[in-house]
Amino acid sequence: MEAITHERPLDERNVVREIKNSAGRHQKVIKAASSAVPVLAFFLFWETAPRIGLVDPIIIPPLSADLQAIVTMVKSGVIFNHIAASLGRAGLGFVLSLLVGITLGILIGWNVRIKDTLNPLLTIIAQTSPIALFPFFIVVFGVGEVSKVGIIFWGCVWPILLNTISGVGHTDPLLVKAVRTMGATNWQIIRRVVFPASLPEIFPGIKISASYAILMLCAAEMLGAKAGLGYLVSYSQHVFQNANMYAAILLIAALGVIVNYLLLKAEKYVCHYRLSA
Repeated sequence: MEAITHERPLDERNVVREIKNSAGRHQKVIKAASSAVPVLAFFLFWETAPRIGLVDPIIIPPLSADLQAIVTMVKSGVIFNHIAASLGRAGLGFVLSLLVGITLGILIGWNVRIKDTLNPLLTIIAQTSPIALFPFFIVVFGVGEVSKVGIIFWGCVWPILLNTISGVGHTDPLLVKAVRTMGATNWQIIRRVVFPASLPEIFPGIKISASYAILMLCAAEMLGAKAGLGYLVSYSQHVFQNANMYAAILLIAALGVIVNYLLLKAEKYVCHYRLSA
């Protein structure tokens, strides 16, 4: 009898836990389904509108025609050259903006006097549209790869830089003072306290910059590029291959979704690790 009375509460806890887990899974399914409905409705409208005459199918082909264009380009292998070129440019500009933005952000945010002096200037410069600076980059660097990577870097660096400065500034000063009294150097404080504490503010800037990288990539590749998804959009529009144009747009959107998903996963992992460490 004792064994039975001891096991019963454990069984009840297991049942309650299973019910909670089942309810959580049910909520996730409902949330995923509700998020998918608008997307599916949009794709359905895209497919049917040209077929029933709501829009000109020459201007906006049905979705199936655009997907078939992707399949054709995959079979020929030409699409992989464009994807590789775009990923190379966007990746290089984005990584450079990460290195420069986080490094300068920590250095500026660490020194209150420098931060107060430069913050208004940096805020003003950050508001300058990268697209408006296209002529400047072309005049200075030409129409080659440097100008394309440069404009992507310029668009990406500011959200990371400003968010890093803000994150460093919001680090608990009592925590910094406590670590300093233990004999930690400035580098140790930055590496072990300031940078980890700033990550929750840095990551939103990184996600914004990733979106800017895709946006700037498309615009940059429309000017003087010979390969890339942005170039494919521009070229297809000029030669009236609208299915290929929308196919490239779909691939650009898919690339943005994948990058955003990976960054969300990285943010959850890094911030969870920081809190549990």
